[in-house]
Amino acid sequence: METKPIDTLRAKYLGNLCRTKSLDSILQDADKPEYQLRRVLGPWQLTLFGIGAIIGAGIFATIGTAAAGDAARPGAGPALTLSFAITAIACGFAALCYAEFASMVPISGSAYTYSYATLGEVLAWIIGWDLIIEYAVGNVGVAISWANYFKTFLKGFHIIIPDWLSMDYRTAAKVVDAIGVPTVYREAPHLFGVPIIFNLLAVGIVALITVVLIWGVRESARANVLMVGIKIVVLCFFIVVGLRWVKPENWSPFAPNGWAGISAGAAIVFFAYIGFDAVSTVAEETRNPQRNLPIGIIASLVICTLFYIVVSVIFTGLISYPDLKAKLATEQAEPLTMALEHVSANLGWAVGIVAFGSVIAHTAVLLVYQLGQPRIFFSMARDGLLPRIFCRVHPRFRTPHISTILTGVFVAGVAAVASIDEMVDLTNIGTLFAFILVCAGIIILRIKDPLRPRPFRVPSGWFWTILLYIVLTAFVWTVLPLPTALKAWVSVISAMIFALSRNHIFPVLGILSCLYLISYLPSNSWLRFTAWLNAGFVIYVGYGAVHSRLTGRDSEDRPAWHDAHTTFIGAWLALLGALLLFFMRGLELWLQAMDKYPTLTGFGKLEPALGHLLQRGAWLGVSWFLIVPLALNAFVLCPIILRRALRARRESSDRLIVKKTYIGQVLSIILMLATAGYFLLLLAFRNHP
Repeated sequence: METKPIDTLRAKYLGNLCRTKSLDSILQDADKPEYQLRRVLGPWQLTLFGIGAIIGAGIFATIGTAAAGDAARPGAGPALTLSFAITAIACGFAALCYAEFASMVPISGSAYTYSYATLGEVLAWIIGWDLIIEYAVGNVGVAISWANYFKTFLKGFHIIIPDWLSMDYRTAAKVVDAIGVPTVYREAPHLFGVPIIFNLLAVGIVALITVVLIWGVRESARANVLMVGIKIVVLCFFIVVGLRWVKPENWSPFAPNGWAGISAGAAIVFFAYIGFDAVSTVAEETRNPQRNLPIGIIASLVICTLFYIVVSVIFTGLISYPDLKAKLATEQAEPLTMALEHVSANLGWAVGIVAFGSVIAHTAVLLVYQLGQPRIFFSMARDGLLPRIFCRVHPRFRTPHISTILTGVFVAGVAAVASIDEMVDLTNIGTLFAFILVCAGIIILRIKDPLRPRPFRVPSGWFWTILLYIVLTAFVWTVLPLPTALKAWVSVISAMIFALSRNHIFPVLGILSCLYLISYLPSNSWLRFTAWLNAGFVIYVGYGAVHSRLTGRDSEDRPAWHDAHTTFIGAWLALLGALLLFFMRGLELWLQAMDKYPTLTGFGKLEPALGHLLQRGAWLGVSWFLIVPLALNAFVLCPIILRRALRARRESSDRLIVKKTYIGQVLSIILMLATAGYFLLLLAFRNHP
């Protein structure tokens, strides 16, 4: 019978749960010849990479929705400039934290690598999986949007792309004739009676970008410089031309929907800021990364913020809030070109130039995101959390060619059949979650490793704390439409928070501001994000935890301990995932119930909304973002846990190992039975509602 002190084994379990990879170990791995990438990028190229990632679909597409609103959210109106400023501040806090991390850990992988060094392997996996949302899934949305704008651009040259080659099935189903027949379905070729509909344009641009990225990062940087230059010129062109037609009366009323509209607009335009963190993914291809990475991150964010505010001022001056809302309610168009068409029918030439700039802007974003995602896969595979094929480097071009190809195949495949609305919500919440963990990582590392050299350091101390508190207090008392008593309470509570967090004031404000923006995202995006995390739990327990170079089975001197550990952790992750899914589903149902009573206010909504939430039918409605991840947890993850528990007990009879495996087995069996019972209730309710 194998024996090992219980206290030692218990400490081993707890240590593995929170075990981090040291910064020195991370840097040593990057210096190995088989993993080395070519260092060719300087501060100018990094800044342009950041601008290339930031200025794209956001400013050219979401600015209209942010100003006018949609069915679920009010618009900011001319106060859109404040929405951009609020989002820029939140991103600025995160950018400072990214800059400090990038100067200390100049390694590919971005927030994943930073989390591995500070928060432990489990959270590092979660953030690495989450970054796929920001880069790969976000790029799916950009590719679809690019295809729409490129199709419109080609129409100016009388080149018509058939609808069945430029959209997905769900979008095609919405295009109907006078009698309700889907015209795209009718016009598309059929195979065995099934219409062939896919987005060939989106697939084509992703394939082209993938080839460029395999060719080499220097060549990618040159292409990016050209595209960034074009879209900056086009935005300046829009500003210059728009100044001639701006009507100051269009800026009144400045905030038609008050603070709610401004905050909702800030959450929407956050998509326009995603990308500055992509600079950190090319750390291993950067010369003097400790100096150049912070410059690239912060400079790109500042330059883009200035452009956004000026463009939003011109845009809202060209078209009034009522006119913009009416137009977007009946048509889908590029906001900037629509604004130019609104002021004059003679600006067709200007519309064409701006449309061309939109196509270039989307292409630049595609380039940078497709550059960033393979490098995250590269880092995760190098740590053993993904198959080693993802970290192979091309012998000639010194680029991660396999992960680049696989990323391109994934993005192109999904973009061929997905709609853009399904992608954008995931991208926003996933990126905000990544920002939160990066800000938290700075706080943890300041406490755990205060003496480590930091070429760039996030400001802190009483000076910045007092200065930021004065700014916040002035904002609360002069801008926010709150009762005086509530403003006083906000000022007092803020003073306490600022004083307690004075040594970490910027990271703390970064966390709070990201949580604030998340609260204004649609409720269904929270459930979808949780579903995505659950899929990540399955892959981590099934593969990553076994093959990890830090805590994997091969790294243990007695594999039974590892099996017991992953059984225990896997069961709790499965249970946590199920609870989060039902919590997010409940929150979604609660907000839907609150929306059913628009005439009621305050506590008057609570009783009828609570009554709706407690109805059986509310919980037994079909939600695939709840059903699919529950099925993965119960019928894929739990069987893995059960097999691993049996193997651990066959190899060892240590008391704590037996205890941990039994706990894992019991939790897994309960989860499987509960999930099966819930699915049976769904079937019964569907047959007899």
